[in-house]
Amino acid sequence: MDTFDAIEQRRSVKHFEPNHKLTDNELKKILSLAVLSPTSFNMQNWRFVIVKDKILRKQIRAASWDQAQVTDASILLVVCADLKSWKKDPAQYWINVPKDTQDFLVSSMGPFYADNEELQRDEAMRSCGIAAQTIMLTAKSMGYDSNPMIGFDPNKVAEIINLPKDHIISMLIAIGKQAKPPMPRGGQLPLEKVVFTDKFSQE
Repeated sequence: MDTFDAIEQRRSVKHFEPNHKLTDNELKKILSLAVLSPTSFNMQNWRFVIVKDKILRKQIRAASWDQAQVTDASILLVVCADLKSWKKDPAQYWINVPKDTQDFLVSSMGPFYADNEELQRDEAMRSCGIAAQTIMLTAKSMGYDSNPMIGFDPNKVAEIINLPKDHIISMLIAIGKQAKPPMPRGGQLPLEKVVFTDKFSQE
């Protein structure tokens, strides 16, 4: 499937075949492409928790308004981010570039993020959002469907997966084989309502 088709056909599917399993190679392919997603300063601050344990999946379902896709999908990913990745050995993100470039980028990360927790959180959500779209389009290209989810108790899910204190959960993503088609699209706004040239128009 080409990129255009994957974008057009990707939908948020709620009903999955509970007996279907993704192979380890399929899951590895999805995540190997996810980590090619761009991040600021190449800090790769996303973290992906693959929840396989059935008991944990049931616990997360209970913390997610009892949504069936949490347990029925082939794979459940908890998409998280390390809020402090910018200061954890930042040189590791630039090992393949010339030293002068590495020195400049590494020395810039600290001043850019330090003492700005709002920016750290914004960066985490940006990174996770980009990676999540990569994951969902990859899954669609492989013939699978997905559902990004924010309908859950983040504190409870954090407890279930033992989330480190300096991390944050962005979303859950259920991936699997569709059991029931999604509803028709709710309705996309026309481009003239969401696209502006140079400035927002004043009315």
